[in-house]
Amino acid sequence: MRIVYMGTPDFAVGPLEAMIKAGHQVSAVVTQPDKQRGRGREVKMSPVKECALKYGISVFQPVKIREEDSIRQLSLYPADIFVVAAFGQLLPEKILHMPRFGCINIHASLLPAYRGAAPISWVIINGETHTGVTIMQMAKGLDTGDMLLKEKVLIEEKETEETLHDKLMEAGARLIVEALPKIERGELTPEKQDDALSSYASKLDKSMGLINWEKDAAALERLVRGLNPWPSAYTHYKGKTLKIWEADVIKENERVSGQEEGTPLQKEFSEPGQVALVGKDFFDVVTGDGFLRIYALQLEGKRRMTVKEFLLGYEVDPGLKLA
Repeated sequence: MRIVYMGTPDFAVGPLEAMIKAGHQVSAVVTQPDKQRGRGREVKMSPVKECALKYGISVFQPVKIREEDSIRQLSLYPADIFVVAAFGQLLPEKILHMPRFGCINIHASLLPAYRGAAPISWVIINGETHTGVTIMQMAKGLDTGDMLLKEKVLIEEKETEETLHDKLMEAGARLIVEALPKIERGELTPEKQDDALSSYASKLDKSMGLINWEKDAAALERLVRGLNPWPSAYTHYKGKTLKIWEADVIKENERVSGQEEGTPLQKEFSEPGQVALVGKDFFDVVTGDGFLRIYALQLEGKRRMTVKEFLLGYEVDPGLKLA
């Protein structure tokens, strides 16, 4: 099939390469404009643009895809179908009906659950046991179109957004290669979404990473994993931002054996955010329910490190308040 592919981040690279290797003709790639990134504010291409150029594919980077000039330019590329994966802009109806087979989307959840911008993070934060990828026929509205194919993916106990992202990218690559010939042959039966079962995965924001120690330890441990690598869960240590990268949930009855490695437990350290126990390679922080045991972190202006490394240069004593 002749394809115009729309995508921007790393998640969209795997499906693009899979379609190329499967022999489909990708006549153009549509991606977001180059942006300044990093501390040096260097202008960088999107991962999808880099991939397209590697294969010699034409690249179109509209600031606003819904403008008439952008729609006119898009119509010039030969295509039987438009395939979309994390493009970053909503498509107007003119574009949705432009190619013969319409527009299909590779969405990183099992629709109708987790419609929206950040389904990978939210399934971890909310404690789901599985997620997946849905190939859907795009329609007016956010991720509301008919479902064509699905693949379920297990969420491991210590899954992070980064590891789950890679698993879902691979699943999306497999599924789109399976879907395209079936769409061309008319072998897929569209299934309408039940709006009553839908949920929304809102866009991530740096502020949501601030740890509220009043919450229970299990919820905070999921937040750490769900926001790893971006925007990261964080607290404050002596006025500086302290990112938390690895943590476990510890219940009161599990702390007895750990005390042999750490400082003695003092019952007065019971305020959420207080350090209650310090070991050789961890420290425990009081939460609204249970304790969050920290194993890896990153102080503002420093590299990521284990708690064992951190304790060589910084004081963490029972009673210290993180906020």
